[in-house]
Order: sequence, then C-alpha cells, then structure tokens
Amino acid sequence: MGRYSRLREIRRMDPARDYAEILRLISQYESPWDYRQGVSVAFLRDYGVPRISVLLDRTQEFERSGQKRYDDTVLIGYEMAADGFDSERGRAAARHLNRIHGKYRIPNEDFLYVLATTVVGPKCWIDRYGWRPLCAQEIHALAEVGRKMAAMMGIEGAPDTYQGFERLLDSYEERMFAYDPANRRVANATFRIMASWYPRPLRPLVARFSLALLDEPLLMALGFRPQPHWARSSAAAALRLRARCVRRLPARPHWLPSRPQPRSYPFGWRLDDLGPHWARSRPLEPLPDETGPSPAADGSTDGPTPQRATAPDSGGRTPAPARRRRARNN
Repeated sequence: MGRYSRLREIRRMDPARDYAEILRLISQYESPWDYRQGVSVAFLRDYGVPRISVLLDRTQEFERSGQKRYDDTVLIGYEMAADGFDSERGRAAARHLNRIHGKYRIPNEDFLYVLATTVVGPKCWIDRYGWRPLCAQEIHALAEVGRKMAAMMGIEGAPDTYQGFERLLDSYEERMFAYDPANRRVANATFRIMASWYPRPLRPLVARFSLALLDEPLLMALGFRPQPHWARSSAAAALRLRARCVRRLPARPHWLPSRPQPRSYPFGWRLDDLGPHWARSRPLEPLPDETGPSPAADGSTDGPTPQRATAPDSGGRTPAPARRRRARNN
C-alpha cells in the first residue's frame, strides 16, 4: 500500500455517511499517535475552565488514580467508535459514559465545550505536527463524529460544521478561561502521569517540552508562565522532524491497526472496568434515541426502563476476568 493510498480512499468517501470509518482510518492507521496527542491537549484545555477543573479536582480521581482516569477516558472513546457508533458496543459505551456523568450537575454549555475540544484539538495538532494535514473529508468527518456523540449523550446545540465547533470553542474560552488553584492542581496531576511514562532522568525535560507546546492563554489559565522562545522553537522543531521521518515510512498495514495500550489494564478490560467504581452501582438509562416506553413492573409504560451494562471485550485484547458486581454506594 502506498503512503497516500488511504488518503485517496478517504477522498472518495462521503463523510456524512462514512464518518465512523474515516475516524477509524485517521486514529488507527493514518495518524494514530498525532490523533492521541491532539486529544490529550484537548483534555488540558478543559482544565483552563474553573467550573470544570473544580469538579475534577473535587472528585480527586486524578490525584488518587490518575493513570486509570486517563486510560478510562481514552478507552471509553475507543469503545464508542471501534465497531461504529451505532453498534451495540458503541451504544453500550455511550450509555456507560452517560451513567458516569449523570451523577453530576454539568451545564450543557460545558458539555458542548468539552466536545468541541475533542473535535478541534486533533485537527489542530495533526495540521501543525502531523506528517500531512487533514483533508476536507476528514475535517467534515470529525465534525460529524462530534454531532453523533452529542446526540448519543443528549447534548443540545451541537454545531453543524467544523467551523461551528471552532467558533464555539473560541467564544467559550474567551468567556470562561480564568486561573483557579484547582486548574493547576489537576494540570499538575496530569503532567505527572505523562512524565511517568518516561525514564526518571527525562521527566523534567518531558514536562518542559509539554508546556512549550501549549498556547499562552491556556498556560495563564493553568497558572504556568509562558515558556521561553528556545523551548517553544525546539519542541516544534522536534515534532516537525518526526513528521518528516514518518512521511517517509510505509503506510501502516491493514492487519496492524493502532489500538490503545492502557497501562492500567495490561490484561485487557471490560466496559464495567472503566470509570469510577461507584458507576457500576448506578442504573443505566437509554440513549436519547432509545426512548420507546417499556412495560414497568406494574404493567405501565411510563418512562424508559434502566438497563444493565453489556461488557464487550477489548477489541482484540484478552478480556479481564469477570468480577462480582459491588454493592450500591449511597
């Protein structure tokens, strides 16, 4: 397969219909590492909003089990998209994600912003540091993925286009970016996770490198000083050198897709493993398009019936052993 064969294939697709397949090609074959970096930066942008970071800080998930929290976020997104968003696997992951979020009172505009970061973040990173920029069909597909996720999560007001997601993100950050001590605490916990992936002597350099890739408004909101010019230039140059090297490599073969390698689940995972432990004791609610009434115990049909989670395995990884469901935590 030639280096640009998949790009030619993607350009023949209809992103309004084939958005899930295009996302799979981007994230598993064409630019898997760059796509993950773009999503990681999207997570960091969320921390620049005190209303979001205060909630994250209060849960203490990053402080107590930061690697698992990071892995779970990546894996839930992977589970939603791996077999297609409308597959039972994808819909089960969406129901599980909604169950986790359902414990908190999160404004719709915050959901919209977080969604926008996952649409805009990967595109910005790949265009800047990837081995090739995204084509029009890929950009359209990212927006369609955002719209599909909004529909599955019951998020109202999702933009129709990628440009709409960009405008939403920019206007929200202009209003909501501000420093709060919680921003820095959650960001520090995340940087510690990222640095821990490398040998100890390299960790200070990794932290400096990571900060050098962030824009000034985000750094200020997180409570970090803007990095010196030499650090920003060196980080950008290193990534562009990597892009030139990747451009000369052969295309990833079809039998070798890039899949998550979560450190928290070396032997595989099931859907119920993902997220806080208390989530397993909360009832599952149908997705917004699964609103058909089901008979209740008294024979009535008022409202949807909570469902038990399905537990698809890990998409090729050895599934973790089944565990006994824990008692409800009140």
